[in-house]
Amino acid sequence: MRMLLVEDYAAIVASLTDLLRSEGYETRCADGQDAAVELLRSERFDLALVDVALAQGNGFAVCAAAKACDPAPAVIFLTASDDEFSTVAGLDMGADDYIAKPFRARELLSRIRSVLRRTNAASSLLRLGDVEIDAGTACVRKAGRDLALTALEYRLLLLFAQSRGKLVTREHVRNAIWDSAGEYVSDNTLSVYVKRLRDKVEDDPAEPRLILTVRGLGYRTGA
Repeated sequence: MRMLLVEDYAAIVASLTDLLRSEGYETRCADGQDAAVELLRSERFDLALVDVALAQGNGFAVCAAAKACDPAPAVIFLTASDDEFSTVAGLDMGADDYIAKPFRARELLSRIRSVLRRTNAASSLLRLGDVEIDAGTACVRKAGRDLALTALEYRLLLLFAQSRGKLVTREHVRNAIWDSAGEYVSDNTLSVYVKRLRDKVEDDPAEPRLILTVRGLGYRTGA
């Protein structure tokens, strides 16, 4: 997943960049309207985190430029806690969510995941080997046969399919399904979830070809 962070306060840029990259998000930064619009026109992003009040330009213009892209990234506004006008105006012009400063890191990550789930639901079919995922209906088929997955198994499969060919750390996977499970997910619990998913999607769960374990690091999709 590729993120665009539009913020002109250096300390916030540094902390958010470290946070997003630690979660596996490829992150680009812009400190003003012009730089952000140029990046939006030249590169593809899945989500833009945009401060409304910028020293150069404003976040509304960045949001408009983002929504004019094809495909358009999701937009989350960062606003002052008492700035109700900016919040309403941002949502009215197509922003997907907002979060008031100051905010907690886990709250921001949860909001990002929630927005990405909604926007991904409108995307095209995803495939992992002979497994087909219709994110719009949450239906999963393997070789044309419907698979019955639990909510957590589906969330895991979707995460792996969206990260096809890339390393996904165990910490990133735990955080992603923590939001769905509503409770802390330990390493042992994660291993159980992944085994159950493999039992349903792999031709031979003992020799997985779709969801591969990278020892000491996490997982990588093989197809």
